[in-house]
Amino acid sequence: MQTYLPACKIVTTHGVRGEMKALPLCDGAGFLSGFKMLYTSADGDGPRKLLGVRAQGNMLLVRLEGVADMDAARAMVGRTLYLDKREAKLPEGRYFIDDVLGCAVVDAATGREYGTVTEVSHPAAQDIYTVRDAAGGDHMIPVVPEFVVRIDIETRQVLVNPIPGMFDTPVNGDEE
Repeated sequence: MQTYLPACKIVTTHGVRGEMKALPLCDGAGFLSGFKMLYTSADGDGPRKLLGVRAQGNMLLVRLEGVADMDAARAMVGRTLYLDKREAKLPEGRYFIDDVLGCAVVDAATGREYGTVTEVSHPAAQDIYTVRDAAGGDHMIPVVPEFVVRIDIETRQVLVNPIPGMFDTPVNGDEE
C-alpha cells in the first residue's frame, strides 16, 4: 500500500497569480480541501502548502505556496501532485482504492477464499470489484451490502455473501 496517492495533475495555468487548472485524480475539490500539503513526488518529496482549491466544471483550480505568478505555474504544468493518505479523514465505510487492491475475497459464511481484488471500477451507482481467482479467471462483484458483508483493511480481507454462480464462470472467458 502506498502512503502518497495521486491527487491531481496540473494541465495549464489559470490567470496571472499562480493559480493552476488541474485534472482531479481524487474525489474532487471538497475532498482535496481537507489537506494542508501536497507533494510533487509519489515518495513525499517536494512538499507544497495547499493555499486553495476549488472546482471549475470537472476540473480543479489549485493554489500552492511558492507558486505566485504565471511563470511559476507554467513550470508546474504536466506534474502530478500527491496527497498523504494519512492526513485523510474518510467517512465510515469509505476506503482508498489502493487499500482494497490485493485484499483476499472470502466467503463470510464458509471461509472459502475466492481470489484477490485486482481492480476497482465505478461504472454506475456503486463500485465493482474485479476478483482474480487462483486459476487466473476474473470475476466481478458489485460493492453493495447484499454481496459485500464487510471490508477489513487491517486483515486485508473483503468478506462476501455471493449468490450461486457468482464465482463459477470467469468473465474473461478462462475456464476454471
